[in-house]
Amino acid sequence: MPARFPTPTKLKVTDFPPLIREITDPPSQLYLRGEYPDPSLHFLTVIGSRTYTEYGKHMCTTLIHGLAGYPIVIVSGLALGIDGIAHHAALAAGLRTVAVPGSGLDERVLYPATHRGLAHRIVESGGALISELDPMEQPRQWTFPRRNRIMVGLSHAVLVIEAEIPSGTLITSRLAAEYNRDVLAVPGPIQSTTSRGPHMLIKRGAALIESSADIIEALHVDTHIPRRLDVDLSTDERALLAVLTTPCSRDTLRILTQQSASSVNILLASLELKGVIVERMGLIERI
Repeated sequence: MPARFPTPTKLKVTDFPPLIREITDPPSQLYLRGEYPDPSLHFLTVIGSRTYTEYGKHMCTTLIHGLAGYPIVIVSGLALGIDGIAHHAALAAGLRTVAVPGSGLDERVLYPATHRGLAHRIVESGGALISELDPMEQPRQWTFPRRNRIMVGLSHAVLVIEAEIPSGTLITSRLAAEYNRDVLAVPGPIQSTTSRGPHMLIKRGAALIESSADIIEALHVDTHIPRRLDVDLSTDERALLAVLTTPCSRDTLRILTQQSASSVNILLASLELKGVIVERMGLIERI
């Protein structure tokens, strides 16, 4: 593990992130480990099931990768499941990420223990850990609902990726509505129990998220500002992007690139995972 891991610092109330002051029950104290991102950025809390499916993992990773280069910060709870996937995806996409664990921030109690290495990576990448709990506070049943309100309070919107009914994820999404935060939800296979939560939220008015572009729109990100995109692309991937000046079909791309259908499909799958393209209504377009 990296040696440099700064000790928790207790923030002055005047230094609390501005958004957290807006909620009805703000914390009386906050501890910070690392560097809290610029409050002028767009903060998105990502939550979901600990017992995620491969579909949920894929959607979480793909959606966050598609945010690469935009002024967006990913907030989550450092927990196992979708939380951890969201943090890992943010790091891979070069986005800042903030973790709000259900414990104090001291290394000896940081929960879960299996994500202490992830916590180091978050801090070393320019992100932060934040908690209202005293640094040596052990995780307890009551600490998790309390930390969930911090996660919501730090963000402009909350994205739900897989949740059963009932679940802590849905309780957190209800907090988002109470705090006047936008609720976003990713639909899933109708036979999956982890799709029931997001589908219920969508029926109740949550924004349906099908692509990274939907998230960017929901967060009101100014897309006229050039993306700070630093994605490692192969020569073939760059060649395909060069001809993708307007939305077009896979067959058209095959003709333009003079490559086989299988080669084009492989390139498109890679570019979609890297968050560079999206497919809508059978047409491929750059993000």
